[in-house]
Amino acid sequence: MKENINTQSLIDLLRKTHNAEWEATPSAHDAILWLSDLVQFLFPSNHLPKQSSYEGILKKNQIDLENILLSYLEAHKLDISAAVTSFYNALGKIYQDLREDAAKIHEFDPAATSVNEVIVSYPGFYAITVYRIAHQLATLNIPILPRIISEYAHGKTGIDIHPNAKIDVPFVIDHGTGIVIGATSIIGKNVCIYQGVTLGALHVSKIMAEIKRHPTVEDNVVIYARTTILGGNTVIGKNSIIGGSVFITKSIEPDSQVFNTHQLRISNLNSSRSFDENRSVVLKKNF
Repeated sequence: MKENINTQSLIDLLRKTHNAEWEATPSAHDAILWLSDLVQFLFPSNHLPKQSSYEGILKKNQIDLENILLSYLEAHKLDISAAVTSFYNALGKIYQDLREDAAKIHEFDPAATSVNEVIVSYPGFYAITVYRIAHQLATLNIPILPRIISEYAHGKTGIDIHPNAKIDVPFVIDHGTGIVIGATSIIGKNVCIYQGVTLGALHVSKIMAEIKRHPTVEDNVVIYARTTILGGNTVIGKNSIIGGSVFITKSIEPDSQVFNTHQLRISNLNSSRSFDENRSVVLKKNF
C-alpha cells in the first residue's frame, strides 16, 4: 500500500522527477516549432521565401535541430553534429519521395484537383510527410524526438504511423482517420490504405520489443476501410486487393482479392417479407 505524502514531500518529489525527466527529454514545443518550420520550408503555404532567403531558413532550421538535440542528449552517446549533417543530407531525397507520394495521391483520388491541393490540404499527405521526417531521425538513432513529432501528426490527422515503420515510395493514404501502422510494419511501393485500417500485432508484450510483430504489405496493394491485419509473419502478397472490414491474421498470396460478402436485411413495415444472409470472407485470385 502506498503511503500518503505531505505537500512538502510531494514538492520535493516533483522537483527531483521533473529535473530528471526534463534533462532526458526535448521540449515538445521546440520540436513542433522545428517541424512546422521544416514543413513550411519544403512546402510553403503561408508565404513564398525570397530567393536569397532559402539558405538562411535552412541554416536556422539546422541550428534549431542541433540545439534541440543538445538540450537532452549526451555527446558521448550520439555524435550530434554528424547526426544533424546526415539528416539534412537526406532532406533532398525526403522531398523527392514526398513529391512522388503527393503525385500518386493526386493520380489515385478522383476528388483531388491538383498535386498542390494534396500538399496543402490532405491530412494523409501531412501524416506521410511527418512520418518520412520522423523515420529519418529514427534511422539516425535519435530517441524521443521522432515520437514527439509523430504523435503531433497523429493528433492533427488521426493517423498513427510509428517512425520505425518502413514505408516505400510512393505511398497513398486516402481519408486516413483511424489508421494505425505499427513499429515493425513493412509497406512496399504503390500501396494505398483507407481510413480505419490497422497494421498491428497479434500479441503485445514487452519481451517482443525486438521481434517483428507487425505485418508486411508488398507492392501494389490496396487495403480498404476498417480492415485489421495482424502479426509479424503475416504477408499481404503483391497486387492484392483487401476489401473493407476484413480481419486477417494469416498471409495472403500475391494477386488475391479478399473481401467480406453479405446481403443486407431489408424489411418492409407493411409486409412480413425480409431477407438476411450471414457474412463470410471470400478470397479470389485476380486474372
